[in-house]
This record gives sequence, structure tokens and C-alpha cells, in this order.
Amino acid sequence: MKVGIVGGGQLARMLVLAGYPLGLQFRVLDPAADACAGQVAELIHGGYHDETRLRQLAAWADVATFDFENAPAAAAAILSRQTAVYPPEEALAVAQDRLAEKTLFWELGIPVPTFSTVDSLAELHDAAQRVGLPAVLKTRRLGYDGKGQRVLRTAEELEPAWQALGAAPLILDGFVPFEREVSVLAVRGRSGETAFYPLVENQHRDGILRRSHAPFYAPKLEREGFDYARRLLERLNYVGLLAIEFFVKDGHLIVNEMAPRVHNSGHWTIEGAVTSQFENHLRAILGLPLGSTAAIGYSAMLNCLGELPEPAAVLAVPGAHYHAYGKAPRPGRKVGHLTLWADDPAVLQAGLKRLAALVDGGSPG
Repeated sequence: MKVGIVGGGQLARMLVLAGYPLGLQFRVLDPAADACAGQVAELIHGGYHDETRLRQLAAWADVATFDFENAPAAAAAILSRQTAVYPPEEALAVAQDRLAEKTLFWELGIPVPTFSTVDSLAELHDAAQRVGLPAVLKTRRLGYDGKGQRVLRTAEELEPAWQALGAAPLILDGFVPFEREVSVLAVRGRSGETAFYPLVENQHRDGILRRSHAPFYAPKLEREGFDYARRLLERLNYVGLLAIEFFVKDGHLIVNEMAPRVHNSGHWTIEGAVTSQFENHLRAILGLPLGSTAAIGYSAMLNCLGELPEPAAVLAVPGAHYHAYGKAPRPGRKVGHLTLWADDPAVLQAGLKRLAALVDGGSPG
């Protein structure tokens, strides 16, 4: 079976590596000639609006998928004329617009922060009155890893934030004084078969995920998260892996955003679950039976930004695994991740301290 992937970053790379044991073939489309997935699969060099390249990919592939949610909806439409495309176009469209996304959450009864659209400085002042401060001003489209957003704490910060972001449609979210951040990873096959990975606790810094821990034992929160995920999967007739990020406040979940793709907070599943998120995404879009999502012991994942530590130092830590993405070092760039597995939480924490010292000097989160 042949899988075409729009986007050739590290997520595509890990999908390819998960698919080779299944006997799959891959081609990836990316505008960068040095896209890292091109090191492990055939690369079609072209833009996401390049209809000729999209048709070339679709003509070859039995199914097409995406390694990021901001691929143009038009690309999905072009691909779907010639081959199966998963996740569905509607899921991509919703995830690309924070207003559409939050509106869908609200319609499905999934708790969201108070929010308001902002299309002018006057509307920003009005929204700040309705939503209250502190609040978070975000671009409706294309923001990720903390990009395209500003935290507003005082009225004096409104105009500078508008000057910085106001060239695009915006949304103002009420600030959630959360106790922790968690994510749900859900997968749904072509037949409607659905499975959920254990709840994951995440730690961000400067808007970028730094660490994930799984499983996070909170049965009530997990039931809530699975229920909300199931509503989204069914409403969107979703096929593939869906990640949903939540804030935890007062013992309940408040949704932050969703990602219709494999996700950074699921990297621990490569060694820490019976079936990785990457393999299960492929199984889902190809119509194969889903694999078990059960956790194996306890796991943690650390992102490596800018540069990678020395492999020998990482691999000297029992249970540690080293994942390089084949990217050139650059400040703030995700160049790899480390995972750690243990059958005892105390052993995991001891190993995590050693890895953290290698990645970020041991600083928390």
C-alpha cells in the first residue's frame, strides 16, 4: 500500500519509520528541498498550492494524509479527487481557524474559555471588557508553538498588541489560571473503530511543549477527555489520530485546541505504548485494525530545541531512547526528542533528572 504525506517534517518522518515494518511505501510533498522526511522517503519538492505536484502525489498514493494541520484546504480538495484523504477536509478547516474550532467545541458541549472575535482596535477594547483581563490575543490562523499570540494583563497593553498582530483576524481568549495541562490522543479507523491512549500531562515553556509524562493517572479527567474526544471524532466523521489539548482547572477540563494529526505529546508512545500513535494513524487511514493503545509502564518525553545532546550521554541512562530528526541545528528549532521508559515511577524520575540536565540544564518543565 502506498501512502502520500503532505508535509515532510519530523512527524512525516516518524510516520514513515513506523510504516516500513508494515510493508508500506511513502512519498512526501514539501516546499523545502531539505525536508527531513526526505531522508527516509521519496520527496516530491513542491508547494502546498502546487496543483501539479498534488496531482502527482494523489495519482501514486492509495491514501493521502498530513503531517501538519495548516496544509491548505484546497490541497485536500485536489487530493480527494484522485485518492482517499484522511483526516477529512472539514477537520483540517476547523483546526485552521481558532474561531471555527472554538465554535465547534461550544456546539458539542466541550468547555472552552470565554472568547471573542477581534477585527479592529475598537473591538479589542470591547472584547477586553467582555472577556476580562488577563486574556490572550491570538491570530485566528497559522499560530503554533506560542507564535501569533500575546498575553494581555493591562489595558495599556491592548494597543501595542493590536499593532503587533492586527494585520490578521484575531480572537481574544479569557486567560485560564490552570493547574496543569493534559492531552488526549484518540484514534478512529475507517470502520468507526475508536481507541484512546492514556491521559498525558504536558509542560510548556514559551508556548512550546518541553516535556510529556504518561500515563497521568486521573480517572475522572480521563473519562471527561475521552468523552469530549469521542464527540469530536463522531461529529467530524474523523479517521486517523486526533490530539486534543486541555487545561485542568478545579478538577475539570477546559479545551485549548485540537490537532488533526499525530502530535508531539504522543511521541512517548513509540516505546511506551503497545502500538505507537504513528502506527495507529497509519492503520486507521488504511482501514486496518487498530492496535492496542495500552501504556507499557511509565514514560516521559523531552523535546530537544536548537541542538541535540551527545547520544552516548543519553543512552547511558537506563530506559532512554534517542530520536534525531535529521535537521540542522538552529535556535528554537525542534531537532529531536528523548524518551524514557521505566516500570517504576521513582526510577523514571531518577532517569528524567539525568536527561533534563543534558537537554536544558535540569530546569523544570
